[in-house]
Formats: sequence, structure tokens, C-alpha cells
Amino acid sequence: MARHVLVVVAVFWFATAEASQCSINGLPLVRNISELPQENYGRSGLSHTTIAGSVLHSMKEIEVWLQTFAPGSRTPIHRHSCEEIFVVLKGQGTLYLTPSSHSKYPGNPQEFHIFPNSTFHIPVNDVHQVWNTGEHEDLQVLVVISRPPVKVFMYDDWSMPHTAAKLKFPYYWDEECYQTTSRKDEL
Repeated sequence: MARHVLVVVAVFWFATAEASQCSINGLPLVRNISELPQENYGRSGLSHTTIAGSVLHSMKEIEVWLQTFAPGSRTPIHRHSCEEIFVVLKGQGTLYLTPSSHSKYPGNPQEFHIFPNSTFHIPVNDVHQVWNTGEHEDLQVLVVISRPPVKVFMYDDWSMPHTAAKLKFPYYWDEECYQTTSRKDEL
């Protein structure tokens, strides 16, 4: 019996010893979201959890995040060359969105009220911002993006020219683990 316990402990130790923050080795297939790492990446009021990611979990087509915004907090004004889907789990806020166009800058955004159980999508390269406009409750969203890891272009304001937008790649949650080596898609 003691020998079996020793073997189990040794196997567990080696499996977790190989695992790192940037590796899926040792990660169980089923995980508790509340036990996954959360980070704000220097942005006050943000809590970001990568549930399934390109860099951390070797996802090739999609990435899934859980993000929580404290009252008054928001994303930067930005765009990216991928589709993005939001599901609002709790709280309320405002989506600011300018459709992709051939103009030189984003222009005045349309405003959309977002609320629990609402969903919306952001088309490729549409400039947008999500803002928790609630006074007392966090805004929590489940986010799915295509074509990870995402290249984000950030704007200082809605009148900033597209050509002046600042590229952020790899994005904050991919910085530590991103490697420039290409991954093979075939078996």
C-alpha cells in the first residue's frame, strides 16, 4: 500500500514539476474557473482570466476569456483583426462601436446599452470600447475571439487616425508565454 502511495505521489510530482505557467503539461482537462489565475495587467478595475488561450493552452482557432470590470472601468478604444463575441453575465454598461470604414479615423461611435444575458459581436477591425457605466455593480463578460493570439491596435481617442493607432502584440495576457516559433497544424 505504501509503495502505491509513493508511486502516485511521484507521478503527480513529476507531472506538476514539468508544468509551468506557460505550459499545458500537468493541467487537468476539467478546471474550476475560480481557481484559474486572474490578473489586471496594470489596468485598475480589470480582472482578466484566460479560460482557454492560444498561447497558454495551444488553441489555434479561438480563445475564451472571463473579464470583470469594476464600476467606471473600461477597455481602451481599440480594434483587432479578429472577430469577438461577448456574453454579459452580470452588470450593465455601454458598448461604443464604429463600423469599419474607409475613413482616416474611427469617428463618433454608436452607443449600445449592454445588460445581463445580452450578447453582441464585434466584426473584424471595428473600433470599439466596452465601459462599465454602472455605479455599484461589476460588469462581467465572457469573451470569445477568433484567430488568436490577437494583435490589438489602441487609440488615444475616437479622432486618432488609424495609421497612428499603437500596435500591442503580443497582448498583455500573452506576453509572458508568447514564442515566435510557428506551430504545426498537421498531425
